[in-house]
Amino acid sequence: MAELTGKVAVVTGASRLKGIGAAICRELAQSGCHIFYTYWTEYDREMPWQLSSDEPEKLKRELEKTGAKVNCMELDLLEADAPAKLMNKVEEQFGRSDILVNNAAYSTPGDYSNLTAEELDKHYRVNIRATALLSSQFAKNFKEKSGGRIINITSGQFQGPVPGELAYAATKGAVDALTVSLSAELAPLGITVNAVNPGPTDTGWMTDEIKQELHLLFPFGRIGEPEDAAKAVKFLASEEGSWITGQIIHSEGGFKRWG
Repeated sequence: MAELTGKVAVVTGASRLKGIGAAICRELAQSGCHIFYTYWTEYDREMPWQLSSDEPEKLKRELEKTGAKVNCMELDLLEADAPAKLMNKVEEQFGRSDILVNNAAYSTPGDYSNLTAEELDKHYRVNIRATALLSSQFAKNFKEKSGGRIINITSGQFQGPVPGELAYAATKGAVDALTVSLSAELAPLGITVNAVNPGPTDTGWMTDEIKQELHLLFPFGRIGEPEDAAKAVKFLASEEGSWITGQIIHSEGGFKRWG
């Protein structure tokens, strides 16, 4: 029997079929959730991975085969009104949502020597502002203890330094801090707030050289897959995860960070 039958899950950042967002959508749909996801292809086209313009629609058709109700929208989380637009659309389509997965992220390489106000602002607007505002919009629909779930996808910034990704590291680290404080605020509403750090995950960005280097740092002898993160999210979304809140789950297969 599906564990989350009838629950409504909102997942941001599911543009690519090989991405963590798509894997989370699959896992939750297979567990009985109805799914509403967002994507932003303009950003993905600028990244080194390959993206076909029809991938978001392919994901929708794939999810619908599970029997789930599925809808999606292209949404630029750089815009200040994007969180309100998304949650209003979800409520219009499905009613109140039960699960929010803040998976969308903005990331471009850069260190102290080429840090600009524009790039720092973009990281902030997607990684922390959108996450905070979406969480706020989500929680405002809860008036009593009824088992809501907020799950943020982070990147282990408190585990050690991330040279060459200063803006990304700073804003993703802020997501960890937000997770802990927000969990205390939302507990009276019955909403748990946690984050999942999947560690290095093969979503299409890794070159063969990077894979060879990373293999040595995983004691299980393989690199993380999107499905690994998705399973952790499903657990936190389930009833079995109802006593866990304010935690950063490092689901990274024993990765020996920084060698």
